[in-house]
Amino acid sequence: MPDLIAAARRGGFHQVAGFQIDPAHSGRGHCTVTGRVEHRHLNINGVVHGGVYATILDTAMGASVVTLLGPGETTATTSLYVEYLRAAREGDHLTARGAVLRRGRHIAFVEGNLYGADDRRLAQARGTWYIWSSEPETPSTVRRRGKRSGVKRR
Repeated sequence: MPDLIAAARRGGFHQVAGFQIDPAHSGRGHCTVTGRVEHRHLNINGVVHGGVYATILDTAMGASVVTLLGPGETTATTSLYVEYLRAAREGDHLTARGAVLRRGRHIAFVEGNLYGADDRRLAQARGTWYIWSSEPETPSTVRRRGKRSGVKRR
C-alpha cells in the first residue's frame, strides 16, 4: 500500500483548504480526512460552501484509490456526484471517509460520506477515478497488454 503519511507530506489543495489525511484511520481501499470549519469556508448564507464538502470528499475518496495503486500508477477524478444533506457551521469538525467499491484496470468506483462532530451525516458522494501508468509505453508493454486482452496484433 502506498504510504499515506508520505503522500500527505507532499501537500496539495486539501492542505491549503485546511484538511488533513488521517493515516491512523485509513488503510487499503479506504481513507479518512478531517478538518475544522473556519470562517473562510462559509458561503454568503453563513454555512459551509458546497465546494468545501466536495473538496474534503474528493480528497478522502481519491486517497482511498491511491491506497490501491501499484508502482508507476497514478489516478485522477473523472466524476464526482455530491448530495448535500445538512449544513455545517463555523467551528464544526468535519470527517470525510472514502472507500473504493471496485477497482478495475483503469477505473475505480468510490463512495464517500461526510460527518459532523456528532456523527450526523452531512453529505454523501459517489465518483469514478481513472487509473493510468505514469511510465511511458514501449512496444513491449503494448504487446504484453494486447496478449492479456486477447487482441491479436499483426
